[in-house]
Amino acid sequence: MVEAKHWHGLDDGRVGCDLCPQACTIADGKPGICLGRVNRGGTLYAENFGECVSVAMDPIEKKPLYHVCPGRQVLSIACNGCNLRCDFCQNWSISQKRTETRAVSPEDLVDLAAGSGSFGIAYTYTEPMVWFEYLLAAGALAHERGLKNILVTNGIVNEAPLRELLPLIDAMNVDLKSMRAEFYRDYCHIEGLEAVKRTIRLGAEASFIEVTNLVIPGLNDSEEETRELVDFIAGIDPAIPLHFSRYFPTYKMNIEPTHVATLERAGEIARERLHYVYLGNVGLAEESDTLCPTAGNVLVRRTGYASEVVGIEDGKCGRCGRPADFLWCD
Repeated sequence: MVEAKHWHGLDDGRVGCDLCPQACTIADGKPGICLGRVNRGGTLYAENFGECVSVAMDPIEKKPLYHVCPGRQVLSIACNGCNLRCDFCQNWSISQKRTETRAVSPEDLVDLAAGSGSFGIAYTYTEPMVWFEYLLAAGALAHERGLKNILVTNGIVNEAPLRELLPLIDAMNVDLKSMRAEFYRDYCHIEGLEAVKRTIRLGAEASFIEVTNLVIPGLNDSEEETRELVDFIAGIDPAIPLHFSRYFPTYKMNIEPTHVATLERAGEIARERLHYVYLGNVGLAEESDTLCPTAGNVLVRRTGYASEVVGIEDGKCGRCGRPADFLWCD
């Protein structure tokens, strides 16, 4: 347990958390909505520091990150809790309630990553931003050892802590759930859209970034919203990879699964302005392959989570010489 960063004291022993837009006001002895930051005697502590709920080796494609060290395995780790309460949470059993954890110090984590042959550490599964103090400590040590830091996040964080963290982040996937503020308000229970958009903009300036959109029937799947989402990303950089992911009923939401045709139409719309668009959770042939935006040939072929680099030579398209938009491992 370490003292948290980004908080302020209030009256009657309460504290205000300044890490994310939830802006929790926390009474003595109570946690914030994230479950990991706790008020102890008028001081906010990160009681989740080093407390891990999951540690595993994963293909980097599972994050999903398709343009980062393709075909490589990455040590993936998660804390307990989240700063959202999404009705459709896919990892609700570890993000929405306290579960058993085990302590892994930053030093032990970096040793584990280096010893396992991983090219870095992916902070994933739940919401790593609520593990802020641990990210700073482990991330700095990882960089000292030549490891990359990968962040898989909902993007719900305030600007000051985000700017503090970004120098340690090599790549990130941000979950942009909707372009509608009311979606975040009604189904994620936060006023969070603008924070996510800011995270994507600042993240694109500081690190390699990909974006995921879970397409939910009747809630965020209209062509109008798809075009708005695509326009937002293209306005930052048309080379940002966009993943449309198929929704399946889970947790508190029982809406029918996304129609494959809806995902295919979203892909068509996105490819009008973006270089790299992928359809996830559908298993459609070639929808996970990376094509050169200029020559149209396959650069990386994917089957499931397996990737094969087939059209890139010396970091460029083997046909036209265009630099490939990838973050490579040594």
